[in-house]
Amino acid sequence: MGAIVRQALALAIAGIALGLAGALALTRVLTALLFDVGATDPAMFAMEPALLVLVALPASYVPARRAASVDPVAALRGD
Repeated sequence: MGAIVRQALALAIAGIALGLAGALALTRVLTALLFDVGATDPAMFAMEPALLVLVALPASYVPARRAASVDPVAALRGD
């Protein structure tokens, strides 16, 4: 179960890193779209990844827990 959660969080963190890099690269475009928030506002660059990790954790833990509770023989038999 831990391996599944770790893999899901690794994917989430990789996506967050790519998203942050893209957001920093496109700050000029973002400046025209944002109101009352700077394009490189540190609070927003910290809160959004934290929120995504907080969502990814239960989104991966719940299915992993359900899969771990299934008997392997019954799952392989596929009755």
